[in-house]
Amino acid sequence: MLRRFIRYYEPHKFLFSMDMLASFLVSVIGIVYPIVTREMLNDLIPNREYRMIVIAGLSLLASYIVRMLLRYFIQYQGHMMGVRIQAQMRREMFEHLEKLPYSFYDKKETGKIMSRMTNDLMDISELAHHGPENIIISVISILVSFFYLGSIHWGLTLIIFACVPFMLVVTVGLRGRMRAAFTKSRQAIALINASLEGSISGIRVTKAFTNAAKEKEKFEVGNDEFVDARREAYKAMGQFHSSTSFITDVFNVVVLIGGGLFLYADKINFGDYSAFIVSINLFLTPVTTLINFMEQYQNGVTGFERFLEIIDEKPEEDALGAVDAGTLAGSIELKDVSYGYEDDKDKEVLKQVNLKIEKGQTFALVGPSGGGKTTICHLIPHFYDVLTGTILLDGKDIRELTRESVRRNIGIVQQDIYLFNASIRDNILYGKLDATEEEVVEAAKRANIHDYIMSLEDGYDTQIGERGVRLSGGQKQRLSIARVFLKNPPILILDEATSALDNTTEILIQQSLDELCKGRTTIVVAHRLSTIKNADEIAVISEGKIIEQGNHEALMKKNGMYAELYKLQFRMR
Repeated sequence: MLRRFIRYYEPHKFLFSMDMLASFLVSVIGIVYPIVTREMLNDLIPNREYRMIVIAGLSLLASYIVRMLLRYFIQYQGHMMGVRIQAQMRREMFEHLEKLPYSFYDKKETGKIMSRMTNDLMDISELAHHGPENIIISVISILVSFFYLGSIHWGLTLIIFACVPFMLVVTVGLRGRMRAAFTKSRQAIALINASLEGSISGIRVTKAFTNAAKEKEKFEVGNDEFVDARREAYKAMGQFHSSTSFITDVFNVVVLIGGGLFLYADKINFGDYSAFIVSINLFLTPVTTLINFMEQYQNGVTGFERFLEIIDEKPEEDALGAVDAGTLAGSIELKDVSYGYEDDKDKEVLKQVNLKIEKGQTFALVGPSGGGKTTICHLIPHFYDVLTGTILLDGKDIRELTRESVRRNIGIVQQDIYLFNASIRDNILYGKLDATEEEVVEAAKRANIHDYIMSLEDGYDTQIGERGVRLSGGQKQRLSIARVFLKNPPILILDEATSALDNTTEILIQQSLDELCKGRTTIVVAHRLSTIKNADEIAVISEGKIIEQGNHEALMKKNGMYAELYKLQFRMR
């Protein structure tokens, strides 16, 4: 893991080297004050060398000015290095998230992912900056202090350093508990972020069902778990810091008593004794810094481990030798296709399904909920890999084609429409990022939404809000249709595209969809069977199997499940 962390410094080698040099110089300058103090006490003051006292004082002041400039560089440029590393990691995580398969997002909550991209990366950034700097300054200061204190009195110095192993035993023992506590705390933060994301996203549903109390109860459970986790983390941190602080106090007592005994025995003079007391902080300060750094280290390491959990997720990968599909004609065939979702692959959602859809044909999938209709719609664009069997596009196995080129040939209009918090124009352009204004307007006209857009004060520049909250359901659907018009794919998948709309809006949207389907291979999943009466072919899917297939008239004559569903809907109307 350390090697993987270090590689993020490679683009910043020069800045890192300068930061470490500045840290080294700050450590060296730290020895100036004890040296000047010792010289004054032992020589300059007793010998009344006033001129040298002033020179020594000015030299000390000059060293402090240099140290101030060096610390400014460390704080400013060092933090900027940490921020750049954080941005580099966030970029890497975002790009990796874009490559992960649907199955990853089936298991992960958005709030937890966001927590890793924000809170965890912030802690990693602090570790990236302060980690090497604190280690360099502290280690050099400890080494310098060892030899300088030794030059004053080796006996007293060895006594002090003999206490170090005891400190290490205590800090290492408490560090393990603190790490476990902070890991649990991070998990609690991720859970509450996920809960908040869900509650805020669903605030309109909460208000509609007057379930604010229920959401508050869910929030309080997560919030209490977070408080409990932080309590354990702070308890472990408190034990760590109080214990190590006590040990450093013991060091001061040892110096005071030990030095006093050496002074009493004439083994050290008063000037050296005073200088040793002053200089002991040269050793204790970096030791304390390293001890305090352990908390930051735990946060950073925990964050980096959680970052690697995402980075180590296996991305979608094309088969070796996969080729670009080019522009497809639009024929689709499923041969003995079986599929089960990753969390329960033994439970097959599709069982040896066989379908053949000709170029330009409209093919409808109907049947009870959970039968496997949407799963077929997910398999054709290669969002998931089949367990067994083959899916062919224009006679080519989709595993031999790149995923990107397959999806480039397919347009999808779903019941659950996702629109970005941007302008109307930007949302339509998502179908073809390099489209001209004329193409955008033409797509909107064909989707029957251009007139509405032009009635708005800002027209195509109108901001539609998060998930298109400022638009009606029908307007959202028309925008998603305009997006597909602009993409102009040879294959179209309509997955319950009108199921959430009222009858009047559905009729208007259906006109746009009929226009969209012209000249394309179209797969329609519909619960309102009246909308697919004119389909070239209809397949009835139940429990993962095709139990009936034919056009509307043929299926009605069979008087099977399709006829039963159709008659039931007709009676309900």
